[in-house]
Amino acid sequence: MGDQEPVVDPTSHVYVYVQVADAIEADVRAGRLPVGARLPGEQDLAAQYGIAKGTARRVAQELRDRGLALTVPNKGTFIQAPPTP
Repeated sequence: MGDQEPVVDPTSHVYVYVQVADAIEADVRAGRLPVGARLPGEQDLAAQYGIAKGTARRVAQELRDRGLALTVPNKGTFIQAPPTP
């Protein structure tokens, strides 16, 4: 997450929220995003990836569904250890 090539390919058949979640998962598995790190809020995540706030919300949900993130009410969404494949 940060200074990287754009991860969203609008011509792809893969949903935008899945593309962004895939990129974040790759950062977690490569160690570029450590366990316990707080994800940016929806507005910041949307700005960072050039996506809508609703899409950013779907990204967080997708990461939770994959077991990669945990949302704590009034605190934020945090990266947790990826499940082993």
